[in-house]
Amino acid sequence: MTSEASEPVLVAEALLDSLVRCGVEVVFANAGTDFASIIEVLVKARSTGQRVPRFLTVPHENVAVAMAHGFHRVTDAPVAAMVHVTVGTANASCALMNASRDGVPLLLMAGRSPISERGQVGSRTAPIHWGQESFDPGGAVREYVKWDYELRAGQPVATVVERALDIALSEPRGPVYLTLPREVLASSQSEQAVEMARRPLGAVPAPPSVEALDEVAELVGRSTRPLLVTSQLGRAEGAFDALTSLAERFAIPVVQPGCRALSLSSRHPMNLGHDVAPYLDWADLMLVMDCEVPWIPVRGEPAPGCRVVQIGTDPLFARYPIRTHRSDLAIAGRAADALPLLAEMLDRRVTPEGREARRQTIAALQEERATRRATQLEAVRTRVPVHPLWLAACVNAAKPEDAIVVNELGVPVDALELTQPESYLSISTAGGLGFGLGAALGVKLARPERDVIAITGDGSQIFGNPVAAYFVANAEHLAPLVIVNNNARWNAVRTSALKVHPDGYMRRAESVPLVSLEPSPRFDTIMEACGGHGEAVEDPAELPAVLERALQRTRDGTPVVVNVATGPGGGQ
Repeated sequence: MTSEASEPVLVAEALLDSLVRCGVEVVFANAGTDFASIIEVLVKARSTGQRVPRFLTVPHENVAVAMAHGFHRVTDAPVAAMVHVTVGTANASCALMNASRDGVPLLLMAGRSPISERGQVGSRTAPIHWGQESFDPGGAVREYVKWDYELRAGQPVATVVERALDIALSEPRGPVYLTLPREVLASSQSEQAVEMARRPLGAVPAPPSVEALDEVAELVGRSTRPLLVTSQLGRAEGAFDALTSLAERFAIPVVQPGCRALSLSSRHPMNLGHDVAPYLDWADLMLVMDCEVPWIPVRGEPAPGCRVVQIGTDPLFARYPIRTHRSDLAIAGRAADALPLLAEMLDRRVTPEGREARRQTIAALQEERATRRATQLEAVRTRVPVHPLWLAACVNAAKPEDAIVVNELGVPVDALELTQPESYLSISTAGGLGFGLGAALGVKLARPERDVIAITGDGSQIFGNPVAAYFVANAEHLAPLVIVNNNARWNAVRTSALKVHPDGYMRRAESVPLVSLEPSPRFDTIMEACGGHGEAVEDPAELPAVLERALQRTRDGTPVVVNVATGPGGGQ
């Protein structure tokens, strides 16, 4: 820590120093009256050259946490957000739920209303300091964090920060919550700085059991129709390539339901898409890896004779109150670590004849899929309003292969052509709307050289706090392409209601309560008002040229919104 010898070191200064030393590069922040000493230290750092994290002003907490989420997803680094006491925490809670279900090692810091009414630096100075205090600030988020704590006077800050991030980075990863009283931040560090741990943060995860994996290899060797099911195996370093190799060598098809990170190229001959339902009766063995919801029980379950193996750091998903998906063998350990071990074991158990037979079977299934998809696309190519399948096809044609797509209920993932690791992000199983805009900004911050395309429904766009998000885009010179699948309604709400009452009054009704989002906001002009560029599209024939033009504008440094008038078939 660099500070003048004659000057006291504020706890706020020690906090920022600890964050830097723990590898936190950026803090996504929405400030309040509790930030006084943080701001003082940031200004001081400009004069002294002290190294501190980069603080980004994000004028809505949901956007701030979503940005941290997106930043982590492409860097794998620990991330931090700082919000204003209880009210800021409340605004951030939706994005925090997403981060929790997605295993993001987020340090969420919140100020704490001053405890003292008088007598200390930082004592209460405004009516909100009474109104915003709660008995238990951590109680509001405890179900969605792994650890919560309040920094106390006299504590070595480094110890607290290190413990927070140590827990966040240990498997299964997840957010932690730290409250920071204003008086404590404004006080002097009373104790010597504590030496930080020399080891990497986060406990080393236990490897999957070799004996259990040997049993899995035996099951695969005897299987004629194995199926690997995952929603995010590809997030782990090297897992995309390892899964590609495993699928190729042993002819094991892959389905990615609820896909949040691409695990296998959409062009790979072993990729059977993202809907597991057609294969539940087909498979005689299911290898479930890093997948919370491998199937929806009311839509179907694995056949009675099918063996089910679940592998992950928490194969029981203990933090989900109820989850009864069948498992004949549950193996704790990182699924990515299991892939090379399993491949080695399968060499001795899968015969060339068995592989070839499976390849022929999968090739026939792939031919059926390709024919069905081509027919569906041809049927909607010229449809007005624009069909989400045509929107996806136009995105595929416009984007380079290394583009990163952030998809929040925008288009069916099965319609996207995705070929590379780190090319796809989607919302977590928590489904907290507003993820896409902020996440895309966080991704663009981390990967400024890549095209970043956010595709959201119109409802998701509203929840994404577009004015706040577009402010950040322009202030920080971040230029994603935002595509709004605008069907002027809560399509997911309508679809869900029809699933519950398929033959009810809704089926025959001209209008359905609580579904319409008309009149639709002009999302394109909102972006223009915030300093970017916007275009509206109604004619499907115009869409390819508009997307090409929009991507070029983003490459020139201008954030762009393309507002596409769509019909049923996808979007929120």
